[in-house]
Amino acid sequence: MTRGWQGIAAIFVLLIGVTAAARHSATSGGQGATSGSRSASFDKPGGAAPPQVTFARDIAPIVFHSCAPCHRPGEAAPFSLLSYADLKSHAHQITAVTERRIMPPWLPEPDSPRFADDLRLTAEQIGLLKAWVEQGAVEGDRSDLPAKPQFVEGWQLGTPDVIVKATKPFELPAGGSDTYWNFVFRTPVHRSHWLKAIEIRPGDKRLVHHANVLVDRGQTARLLEKQPGSGFGGMELTIESEVFDPDSHFLFWKPGSAPYVEPDGMAIRLDKNTDLVLNTHLQPSGKPEVLQPSLGLYFTDKPATLHPILLQMENDRQLDIPPGETNFLVSDDLTLPVDVELLAIYPHAHYLGKDLQGIATLPDGTKRTLIHIARWDLNWQAVYRYASPMPLPKGTTISMRFTYDNSADNIRNPNHPPQRVVAGNRASDEMAHLWLQVLPQGPTNHSSGQAPSAMRENGISESGGSVDPRALLQEAMARHNLEKNPNDFEAHYNLAALLQGRGELAESTAHFAQAVRIRPEDATANNALGAALLAAGRPDQSIPYLAAALTARPNYFDAHYNLGNALASQGDFTGALVHFRAAVRLNPEDANAEANLGSAFAETGNLKQARLHYERALQLNPNHQLARENLQQLDQGKTSDAPN
Repeated sequence: MTRGWQGIAAIFVLLIGVTAAARHSATSGGQGATSGSRSASFDKPGGAAPPQVTFARDIAPIVFHSCAPCHRPGEAAPFSLLSYADLKSHAHQITAVTERRIMPPWLPEPDSPRFADDLRLTAEQIGLLKAWVEQGAVEGDRSDLPAKPQFVEGWQLGTPDVIVKATKPFELPAGGSDTYWNFVFRTPVHRSHWLKAIEIRPGDKRLVHHANVLVDRGQTARLLEKQPGSGFGGMELTIESEVFDPDSHFLFWKPGSAPYVEPDGMAIRLDKNTDLVLNTHLQPSGKPEVLQPSLGLYFTDKPATLHPILLQMENDRQLDIPPGETNFLVSDDLTLPVDVELLAIYPHAHYLGKDLQGIATLPDGTKRTLIHIARWDLNWQAVYRYASPMPLPKGTTISMRFTYDNSADNIRNPNHPPQRVVAGNRASDEMAHLWLQVLPQGPTNHSSGQAPSAMRENGISESGGSVDPRALLQEAMARHNLEKNPNDFEAHYNLAALLQGRGELAESTAHFAQAVRIRPEDATANNALGAALLAAGRPDQSIPYLAAALTARPNYFDAHYNLGNALASQGDFTGALVHFRAAVRLNPEDANAEANLGSAFAETGNLKQARLHYERALQLNPNHQLARENLQQLDQGKTSDAPN
């Protein structure tokens, strides 16, 4: 067995910088419609006086639906809008921001498709608000007043099945620029569960602009912590995974937003030894603050049968915006290799973003707008879920068209006077990203409901005998990204892993080698290249790369395991013994490592220790054939020469 080789190994970006505007309401109503609202066309025959607009009958239904989720006690908005007195004291301000469509915060233009939880006010509703103020902001008959929206205090979805709290609090400085901080949660689960929702409680909502959760199955993010549980800084994250497992979801929080419950069949698998990383955007309050977030985990007994995937359109290499430029264009185009349903979309730029568009060109030439934001505002970025999935057939070309304004007229420009701006992770840098959550049509992996490792151990094919359409999408993305940038590390690595899974080992090894060339000290890439060479029967060439992986990450289980195999294949059982021991120390529940450690002891003449580790392997996996056969041979005074 070769770690990082058997099965598909890949680095998958689950989610970077996902945010959402306040888009959920405690009251019913759809697509901006509000019960009780009336037309704002007040012209009457013969010059009759326009009808009286009142708070109780006309305005309260609008505000309770579209404003109250954020404008209430305990939420992030600066004042409440739950009573007539609240609204009257802010009446002129409300009219000004709604007429300019600053509030409620909803960025997509009306020519965009229909999104779920659309907070955009209709022209009639805006007219009602204006007329109400012009007529003196009358309260009206209180018997017309609808019931105030009821908001759940505490956990919005009820008591979670599991609550995890950040190990250590983070101290937010009193001043300075915005802070991006990552909390790593060690999830206390001892077997695989299916998650239907994650509720984020980030702490004081006045301090948290947005937050999102990333699933870290390989526990790689914790390597960035200076001390266990201390967290680490950073705006953009890449989560590494050494199995092909891109069942990707948007997991976000924004002030006023409700936790999203995944539909049946789209639950998220949470395995033992999986971390959850909370990426937060924090804003200073003027005095030192302390935050210690919590996550509420809600389980379901309905396993995932539908497996979405996130596709990232981007072209950051084009971002080199000269000062004074008002319409700097960045574009990207990807042709889909399979049929998909588009579930959600997330455009992302920084402060120079101006007009952001996503467009689909179908095989017959028909064009569809996926999203159009004519007045981008980073502060109100969001994930937008479609009211109904949008089918996009194979051969559809997805196009990203983002324009940027680096002039002094851009009031959000962080530089005065304007300066040259390039791509980067700082807020003062720029980005051009368009994330798409799609559901590929066709057979997918993991229909057994088991984790990939469990499937391998039980002899279940991850591919099910057919090509996983998610793998085709990932391959198309990787090849597309390499066309744009031949030095794209993630694209080389992902393509190598996908090719390896198909048995195309020569091309796979070549791409792993390119990944190592680009990042020669990357532990995962060195291990993958070493494992590929080992699998190709070239152990002598694999050893330097596996050793380099351990230099970069001394407690790397897979690299110890693979290096033990490489040394054993060359007859160096003493050296193999060192690395198999380390592998067992790092993962004492791995039956293969125990069996191979037993074989290394047997080959070095320590039959007593060999027996103990063979027996331990069988305790962990009673069906472990190699351990059983070697133990039987040990009883007969023989040992098997071949390690697993």
